[in-house]
Amino acid sequence: MAEPTEILTAAFRLASSNLGQSLIDDEQVRVRIEYVARNLKNRAGVRLLMACLLAKLHRPEVDVRKPYTEIGEADAFSGRAYDERYITAFINEHNLPCNSTTAFLTPALRNRNVMLTTTLNLVGKPPQLYQYVLELLNEVSNSRIAPDTLLAETIRWLIIDRNEKQRRIEALIQELKTTEGALPLSSEDIVNLIEKHLSLKGTSRLPVLIVASAYQSAQEYLRERVLALQSHNAADVQTGALGDVEITLLEDDRTITTYEMKDKQVTREDIDRALQKLSIRNQRIDNYIFITTGIIDEQVQDYARLLYQETGGTEFVILDCISFIRHFLHLFHRLRSRFLETYQSMILEEPQSAVSQPVKEAFLAMRRAAEAELEAG
Repeated sequence: MAEPTEILTAAFRLASSNLGQSLIDDEQVRVRIEYVARNLKNRAGVRLLMACLLAKLHRPEVDVRKPYTEIGEADAFSGRAYDERYITAFINEHNLPCNSTTAFLTPALRNRNVMLTTTLNLVGKPPQLYQYVLELLNEVSNSRIAPDTLLAETIRWLIIDRNEKQRRIEALIQELKTTEGALPLSSEDIVNLIEKHLSLKGTSRLPVLIVASAYQSAQEYLRERVLALQSHNAADVQTGALGDVEITLLEDDRTITTYEMKDKQVTREDIDRALQKLSIRNQRIDNYIFITTGIIDEQVQDYARLLYQETGGTEFVILDCISFIRHFLHLFHRLRSRFLETYQSMILEEPQSAVSQPVKEAFLAMRRAAEAELEAG
């Protein structure tokens, strides 16, 4: 029996060679697969489907509808194990538009121990997505659809979706004014662009990219650099990181400044947790900086200020995200275009689960509008 990676490779090869034509004859089944694979509201369904199909192809004796070992039957399997061990690497390798983490930790799928029948209410949103997944698994269980064909067809739609997204991004980039002689956006233009973009839904990752881009674009002047960013949904306790962005000297790996991003008001409890992390690491740093998109409470700011002496030299401070980038851009005014290009690249390189396609496209469209307005005078 082929190994899971070999099964996925074969399915990808079959899907890639049939992008212009469906592998499924039944129109209703095709509609369900496309809906699951391309659903913008929830990307967990397609990972659930692929993990179950992969398990069935790897171990034909299992029931494709029983992805929980807690069921306690011989034909049950761990869907989460297949999802985490094989599906994650597969979607990352081919940059497929899926969640970066397992489907089995989503509210609809965690803590389950029952067979996934078509009558089961998974209480997930949108309900139609989960219903279609259950129906597709049932079709495989009843031998009406071959699991390898269904897996390849699912991947086919993911590739189509990925390619369409890439083409839209490329088209938007081409529309940007890139001629050398063009007047670049001013620092205030860039601040205004970022502020408008941050006002959109689904932009909680952007403050991390703003700070990282600032340091990266001014690295040679600051003599400091950004350590590799952690995944947007990785907890500090799992990664060992002090915060969302860690800064070191160019010639040293020791963290000297850390930034923690908050899309809400910073509280004393947030600062106390930061103190606890420093205590666990037994490490003193120069600055622990909270970047917030919320209102700054003066009493909390005063509390943070008092910790300098208590910690033996670590300064705690709370900064407004927009004020931070405004000051940076005016301080390094000649680097403003480099910052903008770095920030744009970071946005586009983020996985869809961190920065969604609509948010990426919105930034490019907003930048193009700002440049067109500058050009028009």
